[in-house]
Amino acid sequence: MTIRQAMVLAAGLGTRMRPITDTIPKPLVKIAGKPMIDYALDALAEAGVEQVVVNVHHHADQMEAHLRNYRGLDILISDERDVLMNNGGGLAKGLKLLGRDPVFVMNSDLFWIGETLGRPTNLQRLAGFFDTTRMDFAMLCVALDKTTGHNGKNDFNLAEDGRLSRYSNAVGNGVVYAGAIVMNPSVLDDAPDEAFNINIYYDKSIAKGRLYGTILEGHWLTVGTPEAIGEAEETIRTFRAFA
Repeated sequence: MTIRQAMVLAAGLGTRMRPITDTIPKPLVKIAGKPMIDYALDALAEAGVEQVVVNVHHHADQMEAHLRNYRGLDILISDERDVLMNNGGGLAKGLKLLGRDPVFVMNSDLFWIGETLGRPTNLQRLAGFFDTTRMDFAMLCVALDKTTGHNGKNDFNLAEDGRLSRYSNAVGNGVVYAGAIVMNPSVLDDAPDEAFNINIYYDKSIAKGRLYGTILEGHWLTVGTPEAIGEAEETIRTFRAFA
């Protein structure tokens, strides 16, 4: 399956990244010379996506100016200047600008490195893994020891058949959510118009046995504070040195 549409969640305030985010939005903070959101946009373009919705709020004018200059994708803006919608509300609002086919959803401050050239990318594999008959969401996941900048906690347990459940030490095989999913837009047809957390829908899907995950190839990075920038850039340098 080739997925042609996506949404990138980019409207957060980036409070933990202050004072940097006092003057620029977090998605435009550069890591190894590249704005964080461009890691997501480049991955989507490489996977065959053509149209992307990006939601904006904090320093929205800067975000829109940057996105106008991005080449390779048709980018639509979901404007949250008036009120932040949280990740669920923002996603539900943004999806209304897209079609009804399956869609990628990515965070703008989480990305990965170390994919093998010449093989399907992580997003292409995620799209191939997604089965609309069995899944509401297919989630890209990563083992804790292949992360940089994370808080050290697992998010889910991954069963042998790919089903996800909330993490428990007793179950084992814990994984971290890597900031990318494929989903059916229809899953959010009953979503409220106000702000809400998308975890409400993940839990509904877990209860129905319809939340699945697959493991990414490479190494995953999250950059939440100014101090984490150096750690992320050192990890990138190390991977490039051995590429």
